Amino acid sequence: MPLDQWRTTCRTLHMWTQIVGKVRMALSPPMNHWWHVALYVNSRGLTTGPVPYPPGVFEIQFDFEKHAVDISTSQGPRASRPLQAESVANFYSGIFEALASLGIAVEINLMPQEVADAVPFDRDYANGSYDPQYANRLWHILVSSAKVLQRFRARFTGKCSPVHFFWGSFDLACTRFSGRPAPPRKGVISGPAYSHEVSSAGFWPGGGAVDNPAFYSYTVPQPPGMETQPVRPAAASWNTDLSEFILMYDDVRRAQSPEETLYEFLESTYDAGARLAKWDRATLEI
Repeated sequence: MPLDQWRTTCRTLHMWTQIVGKVRMALSPPMNHWWHVALYVNSRGLTTGPVPYPPGVFEIQFDFEKHAVDISTSQGPRASRPLQAESVANFYSGIFEALASLGIAVEINLMPQEVADAVPFDRDYANGSYDPQYANRLWHILVSSAKVLQRFRARFTGKCSPVHFFWGSFDLACTRFSGRPAPPRKGVISGPAYSHEVSSAGFWPGGGAVDNPAFYSYTVPQPPGMETQPVRPAAASWNTDLSEFILMYDDVRRAQSPEETLYEFLESTYDAGARLAKWDRATLEI
């Protein structure tokens, strides 16, 4: 799934998920490490999960099978609009019209997060691509990756995040915690996200320093010597620009057992960081 073949769709989807994610963020009670903002992989695509509003809860789902965005409520009424080539500004207007028709009142910050050259959603007419084939492919990668991440998560008895999709960085992630506070960080996002020692891994469609889809793994704070640690499989390597281990998606896809190859990457990179950082592994792992 070379990024060059669907880069414009990826950029547009990134902005659309930010709009939907910000709706969840605006109405959900704040949680540690920004867990209240993420989306989740499900059997149709990506979903907010239940979001509270005065009469009950509602849910917004990107359906990458029938290519629609659906809004359902616990009160019964629903709304749906097709996923098709249209500008970010038009998508924003359409989503908020649909929410208003269901009696859902919400305001969001219109500036995208964690992207260069950000343009407010209601003024973004440049991004408007949607290739249903590649949207569906992305979803299938997220499904298969989430299954392995869930397996990886299950072997940890300490604090661990859900397997969730962050619309700011447009990646699927799972994060383990040592239980110890980390040195304070500046930044509205990174401060709360890395308030404690973490080992985080996930999938990213690519861009910039790694311009194709890849799996990643990092430890924060980064223990000395992390970059020299041997990890598996052999195709995995340390990326000095990102300060994290990278395993390209194509190397996993071509492996004899893709799921086992990814799982090996998750376990070996976690082991490298937890061992060097001297985590209390006896109490954190099964």
